[in-house]
Amino acid sequence: MEKERFDITGMTCSSCSSRVEKAVGDLEGVETAAVNLLTNSMVVDYNPDAVDTQEIVSAVEKAGYGAAPVVANAPGSGSKVTQAAPTNVAEMAIKEMKHRIIVSFAFLIPLMYVSMGSMVGLPLPGFLTGMENSVSFAFTQFLLTLPVVVVNRKYYSTGFKTLFHRSPNMDSLIAVGSGAALVYGVFALYRMSWALGAGEMAIVHQYHMDLYFESAAMILALITLGKYLEARAKGKTSEAISKLIDLSPKTAMVIRDGVEVEVPADSVRVDEICVVRPGASIPVDGVVVEGQSAVDEAAITGESIPVEKAEGDAVIAATINTSGFLKVRATKVGEDTAFSEIIRLVQEASASKAPIAHLADQIAGIFVPVVMAIALGATIVWLVSGSTFEFALSIGIAVLVISCPCALGLATPVAIMVGTGKGAENGILIKSGDALETACKVDTVVLDKTGTITTGKPVVTDVWLAGSSLTEPEFLALAGALEAPSGHPLADAVVDYVEEKQLSLPAVTDFKALLGMGVEGQIDGRMVYGGNLRLLKDSALSTDSSTDLSTIVDNVDKLSESGKTPLIFFDDTQVLGIIAVADAIKADSVEAVAEMQALGLSVVMLTGDNAKTAEAIRAQVGIGRVVAGVLPADKEREITRLKAEGHKVAMVGDGINDAPALAAADVGMAIGAGTDVAIESADIVLMHSGLTDVSAAIRLSRSVIKNIKENLFWAFFYNVIGIPIAAGVLYPALGMRLSPMLGALAMSLSSVCVVLNALRLKRLKLKKTSAAPVLKDQDAPAAKAVLQSENNESTLKEELKMMTLKIDGMNCMHCVGSVKAALEAIPGVQAIVDLDKGTAMVQAPADVSLDRLKKAVAEAGFTVTAIA
Repeated sequence: MEKERFDITGMTCSSCSSRVEKAVGDLEGVETAAVNLLTNSMVVDYNPDAVDTQEIVSAVEKAGYGAAPVVANAPGSGSKVTQAAPTNVAEMAIKEMKHRIIVSFAFLIPLMYVSMGSMVGLPLPGFLTGMENSVSFAFTQFLLTLPVVVVNRKYYSTGFKTLFHRSPNMDSLIAVGSGAALVYGVFALYRMSWALGAGEMAIVHQYHMDLYFESAAMILALITLGKYLEARAKGKTSEAISKLIDLSPKTAMVIRDGVEVEVPADSVRVDEICVVRPGASIPVDGVVVEGQSAVDEAAITGESIPVEKAEGDAVIAATINTSGFLKVRATKVGEDTAFSEIIRLVQEASASKAPIAHLADQIAGIFVPVVMAIALGATIVWLVSGSTFEFALSIGIAVLVISCPCALGLATPVAIMVGTGKGAENGILIKSGDALETACKVDTVVLDKTGTITTGKPVVTDVWLAGSSLTEPEFLALAGALEAPSGHPLADAVVDYVEEKQLSLPAVTDFKALLGMGVEGQIDGRMVYGGNLRLLKDSALSTDSSTDLSTIVDNVDKLSESGKTPLIFFDDTQVLGIIAVADAIKADSVEAVAEMQALGLSVVMLTGDNAKTAEAIRAQVGIGRVVAGVLPADKEREITRLKAEGHKVAMVGDGINDAPALAAADVGMAIGAGTDVAIESADIVLMHSGLTDVSAAIRLSRSVIKNIKENLFWAFFYNVIGIPIAAGVLYPALGMRLSPMLGALAMSLSSVCVVLNALRLKRLKLKKTSAAPVLKDQDAPAAKAVLQSENNESTLKEELKMMTLKIDGMNCMHCVGSVKAALEAIPGVQAIVDLDKGTAMVQAPADVSLDRLKKAVAEAGFTVTAIA
């Protein structure tokens, strides 16, 4: 199966998107077709052996719309995630609508003056007053209506075209409604002309104030105004993606033939060396081969505090080099970079649909024909009941123009667009609307211990010799040699510890990893084993009645109770010793678990550790339930068991080792994915390693689904209430009805209300923020001494000062990097720059004046406006 994205033209409402989906979905070889009315795009999963893109385009065109595949330019260009063209198209459409609004209201205002002025006592020219000038009065209105009709002729061309294709849409409602008013007005004009010539003044009087030209023009003008406001609001929903794309580096400094040359970022090749100076954006995914710096990875992880990078460290495209000089060897370029993958992921999620939208889609598919039937039925009923033709016609027109399938169609995509964009800004990448809705229903969160609750970088804490003839260096060398081929994090901790001791390792043969228990291998002609207590108890040594393991078990228990993982090393005759390894708990794990529990979630920890070690970790973190001694295959079974009990389960792991469990869960969350976004294994990718992102993702999903429900309620409520009122159900009892003009105004505002409601998600706070950001020790060695004033000497506090500068002119992370580099070029100055707040938190020596800081910022092209 292949996935292809298409740009769709000609859609105006959810009825259009439903018909495009049906036209493409009916093709043989197409598995799914998802149309997004908000972005005018379609994502198709299809079998290229059964159908090609041209057939898909033809199917869309036969349905009365236009389609074109989004084609990448050069390989590695990353153009598949470029939105420049769609953005330009949207901007052109907004400009065109603005022009139509200006022309429409330029003629509508005098039209309304002529048609309604006399009713409120406004003066009219003599040639437009009196029954004898009725034809001039009507013809003037007709002339003022024509420009409004001409400039908005698109409604008629599209509306009648889709109507004749037997697939009417919102434009069809507008075209029929305003067209009926216009035709009736022309009929009345001719009728008045005949009556005036025949001296039938009663007929002239009958039609004099019932021309409906103003209704036809007002409907078109108000609908266009509503569409303009809707387009402006919809543009704001995709700001997050646009901001991401703006961060994409445009150029790169590359060393070619020994010379630095500036080239388009798209043209950088794998293994080329890129030069990245302070304030510049890193153009590729790569590895630092020279230099040292702090890199701002906010575009990827959402974390504003820079990360130290040195030779051998991996860097990611679109992150900002804030201070030092770097040379980077490219490993991934163009659309293969993690940044391009993130944008693609967010775009696809924005284009996806949540299951909650299916009912709205089904209704939208039949909405317009049903409304037309209601309008026709209402007109006939009022005629049969004895009302005048003019009254019955106004009822039918009001029903047509008040009906709004757009509100139904926009209810879901605008919320998903804003929600996924908000998540991306905070390093939370949601793959689909389905994942978003499922995450909202989660009641149980299962956490893998290593790398999720803990840092995933265990270290050796204790070495205990069991009384064998080995010295500690000999024991450590043997243990290091046995663990070296393993690659397990616990084994790596042992190897690192041994290497620090600079011990030479003996050779190992017949190495074998024992899943869930440890390792074995032959060293110096004897089999040696290393692993957990289960491995020891399953060995021949434990069945030897002459061997007393009670002391070993006691030591294992003591170490486990303190939260350490004991690794027991033994051969076929004796226990050699124990090495205890501990994995530090992440700084935010306790807070994260508390946040999850506050959301009503049950938190479960899975670990391969023994029960006592697991219980120690559980107690420290505050988790309610732990499942210890779990083998990799058992994780998936535990997830399946929880689901069988009726729980909605989210599994949180590293996205690689936990892939089966992530896939088995209702929602899989890959945490701390870094450059590997774990696309295949997880439904939600948490780019930052902090566990608090889990609760943030759950809160985001709940807020988005709540917003969608609000939108759908409003859309249904509006149509269910508005259409009957427009049909005149309240007129017999209350004398209340809606004129076509009020109907058009209500319809225009309904879509705008849905979009504005979705935009409220942009104000959602996903993460707790402190009153002032705290600098990391490596970022500013003196910061800790200033902030933690309890242990400071007064002289040190006097030497340093901290302030927050309000800075104007910053628009992107490149600006952030420039401001930071400019400030930190002053000796002793450290700064954290916040793009969203437009501020820079500065720590500077006492002798650095404010004017000097302002000057540095000004030389970078920005302005300090205030001291916060």
